Amino acid sequence: MRRTRILTAVLALAAGLLAGSPPVLAASGPKVALAADTYTWKNARIDGGGFVPGIVFNRSEKNLAYARTDIGGAYRWQEATKTWTPLLDSVGWDQWGHTGVVSLASDSVDPNKVYAAVGTYTNSWDATNGAVLRSADRGASWQKTDLPFKLGGNMPGRGMGERLAIDPHKDNVLYLGAPSGKGLWRSTDSGVTWSQVTGFPNVGNYVQDPSDTSGYASDNQGIVWVTFDESTGTAGTPTKTIYVGVADKDNAVYRSTDAGASWTRLAGQPTGYLAHKGVLDAKNGYLYLAYSDKGGPYDGGKGRLWRYATATGTWTDISPVAEADTSYGFSGLTVDRQHPGTVMTTAYSSWWPDTQIFRSTDSGGTWTKAWDYTSYPNRSNRYTIDVSSSPWLTFNANPSPPEQSPKLGWMTESLEIDPFNSDRMMYGTGATLYGTENLTRWDSGGQFTVKPMVQGLEETAVNDLASPPSGGAQLFSALGDIGGFRHTDLAKVPSMMFTSPTFTTTTGLDFAETNPNTVVRVGDLDSGPHIAFSTDNGANWFAGTDPSGVSGGGTVAAASDGSRFVWSPAGTAVQYTTGFGTSWAASSGIPAGATVEADRVDAKTFYGFKSGKFYVSSDGGATFTASSATGLPGGDSVRFKALPGAKGDVWLAGGASDGAYGLWHSTDGGASFTKLSNVEQADTIGFGKAATGASYQTLYTSAKIGGVRGIFRSTDKGASWTRINDDAHQWGWTGGAITGDPRVYGRVYVSTNGRGVIYGDTSDTGGGGDNGGGGGTDPTPTGACTVTYKITNQWSGGFQADVRLTNTGSSAWSGWSLGWTFADGQKITQLWNADHTQSGAAVTVKNLSWNAAVAAGSSVGFGFTGSWSGANTKPTSFRLGDQTCAVG
Repeated sequence: MRRTRILTAVLALAAGLLAGSPPVLAASGPKVALAADTYTWKNARIDGGGFVPGIVFNRSEKNLAYARTDIGGAYRWQEATKTWTPLLDSVGWDQWGHTGVVSLASDSVDPNKVYAAVGTYTNSWDATNGAVLRSADRGASWQKTDLPFKLGGNMPGRGMGERLAIDPHKDNVLYLGAPSGKGLWRSTDSGVTWSQVTGFPNVGNYVQDPSDTSGYASDNQGIVWVTFDESTGTAGTPTKTIYVGVADKDNAVYRSTDAGASWTRLAGQPTGYLAHKGVLDAKNGYLYLAYSDKGGPYDGGKGRLWRYATATGTWTDISPVAEADTSYGFSGLTVDRQHPGTVMTTAYSSWWPDTQIFRSTDSGGTWTKAWDYTSYPNRSNRYTIDVSSSPWLTFNANPSPPEQSPKLGWMTESLEIDPFNSDRMMYGTGATLYGTENLTRWDSGGQFTVKPMVQGLEETAVNDLASPPSGGAQLFSALGDIGGFRHTDLAKVPSMMFTSPTFTTTTGLDFAETNPNTVVRVGDLDSGPHIAFSTDNGANWFAGTDPSGVSGGGTVAAASDGSRFVWSPAGTAVQYTTGFGTSWAASSGIPAGATVEADRVDAKTFYGFKSGKFYVSSDGGATFTASSATGLPGGDSVRFKALPGAKGDVWLAGGASDGAYGLWHSTDGGASFTKLSNVEQADTIGFGKAATGASYQTLYTSAKIGGVRGIFRSTDKGASWTRINDDAHQWGWTGGAITGDPRVYGRVYVSTNGRGVIYGDTSDTGGGGDNGGGGGTDPTPTGACTVTYKITNQWSGGFQADVRLTNTGSSAWSGWSLGWTFADGQKITQLWNADHTQSGAAVTVKNLSWNAAVAAGSSVGFGFTGSWSGANTKPTSFRLGDQTCAVG
């Protein structure tokens, strides 16, 4: 994934997102008087789309594996379904940076425990410090310890590691390598508290680009990995020998032989390179080290692979190719725990013609390659690659040899052989996570099969969303780095991203409201046009012509009937055209860089916003006039939209915590705006199908209302609001875009910065109106009820469950209290979206103030994690106050 993925987060800073106190992960709901609804949240499937810098297998339990991403959180592997489950969706708005995972560690002593070192940027882009998250239920819930320094999950060097490591013999001891000259840190109480290892002699000195004034490329990459030699300890006592990698080309590896009390530079080590990985094969006594001349994950022009004999101190250069023949560094590194002596590594920075993977079965004495040249430029591959589950991974490319499509990968810094299964290997790329389950065919002369092993792992940064009222497309998405997609089925991966042209990043898109077959998108491309059009609802595209000076996509608006377009590109003035952009003219009266939108009724009316001023054009974008409206946000972190079906009905969201911030509404085409007094902050606005009996379309926003940050819905023109997400579903920063579905009541599409396109469906299928109540506390409502109890995940000693309580009676509830008895001694460890008590096997769960009101026919939901032993039988009887509910 390219560096452009930093940009959405930078925009978040401009929006003033960092004010307020930090949220508690997976905590109970907000204590405010807001209505609530039970939503089911899923991803519009893309499968992957970003860089996977780390894969971690547990060393003591089969099929327990984790993946970390640079901006999209962490995931746990589900063997039964061959999918990934997201683990950090509970990260909230104010600490969006904690969706960047710089390292992850799974406990081999107690496999229920997992740790994540989180933080996205070490420079000013992220104002919050890093943290170590710890979980005793495999990431279902977390506790957090804030650190006195920042971590860089999306910084240069993020593919090195792992920086976080657990002592394999005494698992209350952990080490963490810090960037920015902060040194090596240790915890002796299972990650609760941390202190710097003051005796560690080197904090690192390598920076990617010392001249970078932003601090992004000029940060010291610091301590980059920690590896224990498990042969030097016994259960219950700290491991004696520990190796640590440092971002210092002359002093890259240090060792302690007294459980971290003292440290020395490893004698005889090679110099001139950075050690990206240090993997130890304790059975053979070899420490393998993958070296590159750069920190990655993009750069690296030379590299070596070395083997260190821990017993004798002998260093051996075991590089698969001569140094003169490398144009890349080495990083991905793994050993086969079932077959000591089998080691693999990747040429992570080989972009052309492809990445390379190397394999040795004699401890690096000899090597074979995943592919070789026969007679240049022709290749012979030891693998076949099947991307039928994610066909867009071909990028619609038709390259000339020696390039092939799809590629084996790029940015391949993570590579792991399953410690219990020599045939299974996984590796991360800049766009997906690949794997094989017949790896040993490599050694017998056959071909192993590579496939995406990425379902459930969604890692795109979303810039814009649009859901048309008709046509085959349910959703258009504008994405960072892989352009965007047309979804005709949200549960299926689209066959290809937008092409003809294929933008690296799509920055904006629109469709003609009364003619949704006409669609336009704009974006970034290294060379080529920056605008494209479709006349068949986004199924096929053709390029427009750029006006002079265009350097990036910007924003774009389509007239309601598709007859004309207004474009505000990067690099030049706002432009307008009739037809499909064969020629453009500069708009007058509006500044360059303004955000532009179209009225959804009048084909000649367009709107713009820039630096606190709203602009209106009534002649198709030729001329704009500044509105006299005042009190609007002064900065440019603003998103606005015109309501379909009503001329001049405009909603505007945005601002910053140090100035005007909120949601505004205009019914006179932007001549004047009224600020909604019940919305404290808002960053997006979107529209969807009206509720049954409602005369106005449903509003959706990512906002702060009643002191609570969340995703909100209003069916009464903003008079009252329902929070429709919960604390377990927050997804960090959601300020890029939001839209409802004009064809499905209650459905909303939410942008994230690294978790892809999230969409939610309401349990209130009848479309009953929202109300701002929720004030009652009556624990004994009358009327019938139904309960569904679903175990969503289970592991040795622990489980996670979701419970939905439905009011099947004819009267609304103003409060509720649900009780049941566990049959097997299960214990609730943490519960969210309600309060609970447990006495022995008896459990009572009560509403919070914000989800007390449950209309007839509506539902309320909560979730929890718990412990079990022996059996985990579901409860068969539930009581609402004094009455028994049906079990669904």
